[in-house]
Amino acid sequence: MTFTTGAALLDAIVLAVVSKESEGSYGYKITQDVKEIIDVSESTLYPVLRRLQKDDCLSNYDRQCDGRNRRYYKVTERGNAQLNLYKSEWSDYSSKISSLLLAN
Repeated sequence: MTFTTGAALLDAIVLAVVSKESEGSYGYKITQDVKEIIDVSESTLYPVLRRLQKDDCLSNYDRQCDGRNRRYYKVTERGNAQLNLYKSEWSDYSSKISSLLLAN
């Protein structure tokens, strides 16, 4: 892809992916879901998860799965508010860029 993904857009994508699961989602699944959308490495996404958690946009909990613990992440109330802000700003931004790039 020619365009780079900045931190804010990556945060928005991660919050959107995690918000799709009512029980939250675990790290590996989040990375796989994000990789379906954009080309990004796992080593890039785990710091994003930690930053969003530090900013109180994500909470986490551990769940046993096949004898191992999986760390699940869930969007917090603050995370939902931030995601709604990202959605609103993305709608405005993308429509402006589209109107410019797709103009004859």
